[in-house]
Amino acid sequence: MATVVNMSGFGFSCLSQPVRGVRRGPVIVRAEAEGVSIINPSIRKSEEKVVDSVVIAELFKPLTAYCRCWRSGTFPLCDGSHVKHNKATGDNVGPLLLKKQKE
Repeated sequence: MATVVNMSGFGFSCLSQPVRGVRRGPVIVRAEAEGVSIINPSIRKSEEKVVDSVVIAELFKPLTAYCRCWRSGTFPLCDGSHVKHNKATGDNVGPLLLKKQKE
């Protein structure tokens, strides 16, 4: 039987199969704000989509997008699931982009 664990009071919950105190198998993480699926309740709401970029000197790829909507099928990498989420909820969450510094 799956259990729901509230994480840090931020509305994150975790479903897992506890086995003698040790979690094994997949862990499902959901982000909800008091029953509402909006992930970004107050940050830069005037923007259509909140996307932040960080430039880093030592990266293998020139650009990597990390998920911040918790909906990605390739989590922690972004697969664009935030687009569907934003349309369904009116939210404006977008990915975190890590960009390789140009030499």
